[in-house]
Amino acid sequence: MDMVNVKINGVDYQVPKDSTILEAARYAGVDIPTLCYLKDINQIGACRMCMVEVKGARSLCAACVYPVNEGMEVFTNSPKVQESRKMTLELLLSVHERKCLTCERSGNCELQKLCNDMGIEEDSRFEGALPAGSKDFSTEYLERNNAKCVLCRRCVAACQNQHVSVIGANNRGFDTEIGCAFEQPLSSVSCVACGQCIVSCPTGALTERDNTQDVIDAINDPEKIVIVQTAPAVRAALGEEFGLPIGTNVEGKMAAALRRLGFDKVFDTDFGADMTIMEEAHEFIGRVKNGGVLPMITSCSPGWIKFCEHYYPDLIEHLSSCKSPQNMTGALIKTWYAEKEGIDPQKIVSVSVMPCVAKKFEIQRDDEDAAGMPDVDISITTRELARLIKKAQLNFNALPDEKFDEQMGESTGAAVIFGATGGVMEAALRTAADVLTGESLDSVEYHEIRGTKGIKEAVYNVAGMDVKVAVASGLKNANEILEKVRAGEADYQFIEIMCCPGGCVNGGGQPVRSANEWAYNDIKALRAKALYDQDANMPLRKSHDNPVVKKCYAEYLGEPGSHKAHEVLHTTYVKRGNKF
Repeated sequence: MDMVNVKINGVDYQVPKDSTILEAARYAGVDIPTLCYLKDINQIGACRMCMVEVKGARSLCAACVYPVNEGMEVFTNSPKVQESRKMTLELLLSVHERKCLTCERSGNCELQKLCNDMGIEEDSRFEGALPAGSKDFSTEYLERNNAKCVLCRRCVAACQNQHVSVIGANNRGFDTEIGCAFEQPLSSVSCVACGQCIVSCPTGALTERDNTQDVIDAINDPEKIVIVQTAPAVRAALGEEFGLPIGTNVEGKMAAALRRLGFDKVFDTDFGADMTIMEEAHEFIGRVKNGGVLPMITSCSPGWIKFCEHYYPDLIEHLSSCKSPQNMTGALIKTWYAEKEGIDPQKIVSVSVMPCVAKKFEIQRDDEDAAGMPDVDISITTRELARLIKKAQLNFNALPDEKFDEQMGESTGAAVIFGATGGVMEAALRTAADVLTGESLDSVEYHEIRGTKGIKEAVYNVAGMDVKVAVASGLKNANEILEKVRAGEADYQFIEIMCCPGGCVNGGGQPVRSANEWAYNDIKALRAKALYDQDANMPLRKSHDNPVVKKCYAEYLGEPGSHKAHEVLHTTYVKRGNKF
């Protein structure tokens, strides 16, 4: 790596030649404040918080976009720099809705932290006219309040990075605000509900639609039986909301917390993930043997499904017809479990805890109602579960480790890794290989499709047949794969697509981390490691070995791919088309 010599705050350093001043300062142990910068997503120098003094330059320079050069001398904390940053913050606050006590991002707001760090008082020297700030509450999964927006454009960049681009900057000057083209509500455009805009936002301008009160009301209703399920990725991130290191697996404490919140049963969506593999692997084998449509593409990610329906409706026949693990679990709660326990499914309130805001959209889709009513009634995010725990004043870190309820709490390592990109593919291959060979194979790890790389490809020989697979996470990468499929240039048999970069561990409903934390940590990889570590230590690592799954088929469904299984566990899709 080529290095250059620079001086930062009077100290000499060698830094990579292609660094910006912002990156070089980090090598020197100096954090330059930012609001618009987001590593690998947004480097536009718009917020002007990262201004620094460069010797010889006529004016202050934006550190996030200004490249270093040999012999450069930089001052990151001079009086001139401090006054510039203070003025920028005061100007932002003069047009910002300062309702911090009731804001969901209070305590985790980058603007709030900068003001605290720099001693900015609420009554600043500038008196700005607070703009009306348009609000958009048109969808069931996301809310936007532009009165809290700082026009950093991170959300716009995140949407572009997802190859969706349904939001942008409207109007000019003081009237500039973020929204959809022609001021349309978000519900009227081809938004895929991924929520990546939410986790990129430095303030409370973007949040998920909060359904915590719906959960509380259901729990407090004596006529209702409230059953909760939790997705694999939630256990790898929930602890971050309580100060635990990134990638801490808190499965046991999470189960304990859910019981203390008052849920009647605490189930694991991993059971539904194992069911998904049983159906999906059977569907894939059927397509291979019977000349079905290939490549088959996984259907676990509702944001990806919505993307396909909007932007690639001609490829819908490639989608697996399997419901997601969330809705498979929900469907079996209101059918098999209700029947076994003699419960009227009308009395069941099915709640899911997901790393994803698109799940709020998914539960309202057509053909997700195996018992004649929605498979899942309420879907909340990891962040919303944390709010419920905090509201109940539970000392999360002091809770004991408890297990899920056994009726739908048994799962395998194959289900756990669903939360990481490549996990669904690996889980499916574990079962497909055993079924096709008629043996229980010892080799269960498929390392070529692990890791956070956006696109991964591999060829595996299964029962004498070469199976070429592809794994894509993030819709920009999905788009690249789909264009090949559309053009007939893809010779894959099986494709896994996850909407969010890195998979569900990086879902739009996961804990929000600051831009600084993203710069220093590979958050996706740390959360994924928690899942792979759990998989490696589980006694059962293949979905078809799950005893509760076997029991479900024996008692209720018959066999994978049966008529009953299709009625309960499969769904259909809609050709929505692009609204832009």
